[in-house]
Amino acid sequence: MKIGIVSAEGRGETDRLISESAAALMAGGAQLSGIIKVLDEVQPEGSHHCDMSVQVLPGEDTIKITQTLGDGSEGCRLNPTAIVEAVAAVEKSASEDTGLFVLNKFGPQEADGHGFRDAIATALERDVPVLVGVTPSTRAAFEDFTAGMAEVLPADKDQIVGWCQAAMRKA
Repeated sequence: MKIGIVSAEGRGETDRLISESAAALMAGGAQLSGIIKVLDEVQPEGSHHCDMSVQVLPGEDTIKITQTLGDGSEGCRLNPTAIVEAVAAVEKSASEDTGLFVLNKFGPQEADGHGFRDAIATALERDVPVLVGVTPSTRAAFEDFTAGMAEVLPADKDQIVGWCQAAMRKA
């Protein structure tokens, strides 16, 4: 089982590293599946920079996974229906040629036993290495899910890409 995690300091840094690493790997011909955050998304006024779309790999399709809850709302902005749609799109796009499964974030949905947990497990069962972003708030749930088998990667794109390339060669 090869699973590497990225947990970078700074708002959006983990997303940036995962997305840029995936782009570098695809530019080098790697066949990826999963999702990455759309980095250059324009944030509408009043969004508090919390709107988020993901790109379904290996293609260019994007899915907005947050929802507008209205002024003064403090609830979770993740759209559970959109998460289900993203999971289905990833499962549909996965192929036998997938060299690496990428997930921008093991988030609250995954920590609660939903979201992309099955997709991660399926990749690992097929000996497909996994690259995933993990935040401090979901780290304990992730460690429970992976039984502590994940390797923490440095917050450096070149080292992340190198780990992924080596993991794909060994798969």
